[in-house]
Amino acid sequence: WEMWLRGDFLVPHINGEPYSHKPPLLFWLIQLGWGLFGVNDWWPRLVAPLCALGSVPLLLRLGGLLWPQERDAREARLLPVWVLFGSLLFAGFITLTLFDLLLMLCTMAAMVGVLTLAQGERRAGLLWLGAGIGLGVLAKGPVILLHVLPAAVVAPWWAPTVREKPGRWYLDLLLGVLLGAAIALLWALPAAYFGGEEYRRAIFWGQTAGRVSESFAHRAPWWYYLPLLPLILFPWFVWPRYWKGLYDVRSEQKQESAKFLAAWLILTLIGFSLVSGKQAKYLAPFLPAFALLAGHALAKARAAARWWEMLPPVIGFLALPAFLVTLRSRPAAMKLPEWAGEIPLWPIVVLALAAPALLFFCRKTTAVQVRVLAFAMLAAVAVTGAGVIPAFVPYSDPGPAARHLAALQEAKVPLAHLGKYHAQYNFVGRLRAPIEILDPAEVKNWVAAHPAGQVITIERLRYAGHDAKDNPAPEYQAPFRGAWVQVWGGAALLVTRPELR
Repeated sequence: WEMWLRGDFLVPHINGEPYSHKPPLLFWLIQLGWGLFGVNDWWPRLVAPLCALGSVPLLLRLGGLLWPQERDAREARLLPVWVLFGSLLFAGFITLTLFDLLLMLCTMAAMVGVLTLAQGERRAGLLWLGAGIGLGVLAKGPVILLHVLPAAVVAPWWAPTVREKPGRWYLDLLLGVLLGAAIALLWALPAAYFGGEEYRRAIFWGQTAGRVSESFAHRAPWWYYLPLLPLILFPWFVWPRYWKGLYDVRSEQKQESAKFLAAWLILTLIGFSLVSGKQAKYLAPFLPAFALLAGHALAKARAAARWWEMLPPVIGFLALPAFLVTLRSRPAAMKLPEWAGEIPLWPIVVLALAAPALLFFCRKTTAVQVRVLAFAMLAAVAVTGAGVIPAFVPYSDPGPAARHLAALQEAKVPLAHLGKYHAQYNFVGRLRAPIEILDPAEVKNWVAAHPAGQVITIERLRYAGHDAKDNPAPEYQAPFRGAWVQVWGGAALLVTRPELR
């Protein structure tokens, strides 16, 4: 929103200050849609689904490079697509406006380059690899290298052609990285010049080094991802049919493709386990590797289907309505806000009745079962969202407060925010000026300089309304994310908060 207001497409800003936490590719895509359709709420929400759809041709391209002998086997080629869209982490991210699906696309493009290079097509391989790395840096920073380089560096292990000329391989790999760096520097150098010294230091060093060595956010132990894998890769990880397929392909004569995917999966997992900052979404770019491996294994599964093989996925799907029942019945015990008690019954009933229906497909072919499980996952996410989001809106919607602040700005009332502010009101309220951020020690002087100004605070408890003259009320308050947004006249705030005087 601020990029649109300022017309500055080089240096992203948040609340009037340069924003160095992420590069601008996602913001550029939003600007592109707004340039075509005008500023709206719906285009930014379409970017992630479009990225998800963009993964399909790239996944098919990777499958064709890995198993060229199966180009005409349409059903086998499409199985990885079903596996990807039916994985819990991917299905849950399809509608979230985040950087990770965009980074996944860039990773896939770079891996197309790696495989193309390994097959001797040097020019095309370098272009794919450089474009994937360069756009990946513009999507989420140098973290793209952690997704791409580990599997590429061990190419002599999985590619016989590379084994014959390793020196040439590593030279080409270096050229691909340099091409990617050149693409990224087309933005980074002018942005660093116009963004100033602090912004320059942050985009070239601070963010990446901080996350790798001593994360300032999302810090977790090295084993953090291991217990999450069954959930991230559900339902395939708990499906016996998948493990049977892996067992059946172990004896294939040519194992280069499986080795490449194993390197992509395992080395990425190890690399991100060693990085201090961890979140499940960081593994989204390695989902295509799992989808390709699982799809190939399921296509090769030879054993006859057995009815009990559907039981683990069914039990897993039943865990979702059980979780919603817990949220609905005991929100206080789980330290959740009151909105959890407003979750309607219908999604719980639908999910509880639909999960056992998967057993009707226990005797079908593997391809049919894969499609059924993928549809079940997408439907479960959709039903859960349709049931939970309406209850969640009063808890997390910044709209009411944002509209109130927009009206104050329109009336030229000076605004300040006490403590951290993440610009959550700026786009929703279409604010056209930043909100000043105050430390507690700065409030008194700011109020003196802006006697008609108002100060936004976040309070854990709702203001109950006192009649005493020495305890005035806020001008406005609204619930937001388990707390209360309160807007105070400056003088009134000083009266009620003596520690700010």
